[in-house]
Amino acid sequence: MMKVSVIGTGYVGLVSGTCFAEIGHHVTCIDIDPKKIGLLKDGKSPIYEPGLNDLLERNIRASRLHFSTGYESCDEADVIFLAVGTPSGDDGNANLTYLEKAAESVAEKLKDKAVVVIKSTVPVGTGDRIRKLISEKTQKEFYLVNNPEFLKEGTAVEDFMRPDRVIIGSQNKFAAEQMDELYAPLLRQGNPIYHMSNLSAEMTKYAANCFLATKISFINEIANLCDRTGADVEEVRKGISSDIRIGKHFLYPGPGYGGSCFPKDVKALIYTAKEYDTDLKIVQAAEDVNDQQKTVMFEKMKSHFKGDLKGKTFAFWGVAFKANTDDVRETSAIAMARALVKAGAEVRFYDPVASDNYLKTMEEYPETSGKLHRIDDMYEVMKDCDGMVTMTEWREFRNPDYKEMKSALKEHVVFDARNLFDTEKTQEAGFAYYAIGKHIS
Repeated sequence: MMKVSVIGTGYVGLVSGTCFAEIGHHVTCIDIDPKKIGLLKDGKSPIYEPGLNDLLERNIRASRLHFSTGYESCDEADVIFLAVGTPSGDDGNANLTYLEKAAESVAEKLKDKAVVVIKSTVPVGTGDRIRKLISEKTQKEFYLVNNPEFLKEGTAVEDFMRPDRVIIGSQNKFAAEQMDELYAPLLRQGNPIYHMSNLSAEMTKYAANCFLATKISFINEIANLCDRTGADVEEVRKGISSDIRIGKHFLYPGPGYGGSCFPKDVKALIYTAKEYDTDLKIVQAAEDVNDQQKTVMFEKMKSHFKGDLKGKTFAFWGVAFKANTDDVRETSAIAMARALVKAGAEVRFYDPVASDNYLKTMEEYPETSGKLHRIDDMYEVMKDCDGMVTMTEWREFRNPDYKEMKSALKEHVVFDARNLFDTEKTQEAGFAYYAIGKHIS
């Protein structure tokens, strides 16, 4: 058993800290937000993530998991994780302000030979920068490690407990051994742990996310070409994904990627490349394609209604950037709603868990005020609407009741931005049907 402190109870910090407690370590999660800490002490997660609440409650009862607004636990911590946000700045570079403040606070509490771990996604060279910063604040001996996370929202607990791999970037044998001991319970099935330099660990995280983002943009471009040629992207996807060199993951066409990782990590790597007088043309193209993809379905809606959307109302099924999360950061539902409102339309929306976050986020766009309407029923949301739009691939949307849809909608048209529905069944039910790259006769 090791004593662990985790700075930051956002998505990465909370999942990591809770899972470390689950495998037997003594964990204290720290956050400056007293409301969030109060909620967590009651065993309630401020984020939606399948399986997380059960782990929270169990480990709090077992006294392995604690929460605090102070840094006192760092006095005795063997390992301290920095898991604070590194959001994109206006120029695309990662904002390290929160990370630096957390590092300074930790520096005042370190014990000798503590291991400080950067869990946040950070630009190449940040490890050296934080090591220097802490050294200026303490005389204690410490070690700086980079340990990037590879958690997918919606399956984060499973991803943590059964990792594809663990990446450890360090310059010291003792620090590497401490990390091996920390993760040992998760690696008994032979899952690999890769040791490398801090710089390589930082680059690995960005390279992985940018490659996955590129796969998404690639299949979306192919889908858009399928629309023009008459090919069916679902058939094409099956044909290419069976090639083991390509694989089946992240090859699902849709309204573009969003969330907390891909958009900011793509921007940050592009920014880093420019700092070194290099252009990442493929990564830049992935971002450009994604920006356009977010409103591809809007263009189909405009075409269907012969360019006139004024006075019309549309129902969104889902507003989260993906299923099994309440995260709406960079969700395509933002761009779609703004485009529709600008064209004179209004939006009714239903999402199982993300509605509150969506409404709060849309306050940043005052032009949509009074034009967005939350409805807490997946069929009631369509009442008297001129069409429905699938924006998130929630499982409950995959087998729709076409009779309910037909009785609710004023115009029987479906804009399936997630390719959830069977083309023939939808058309046979009496709907005009639009999708992304699917052959529709």
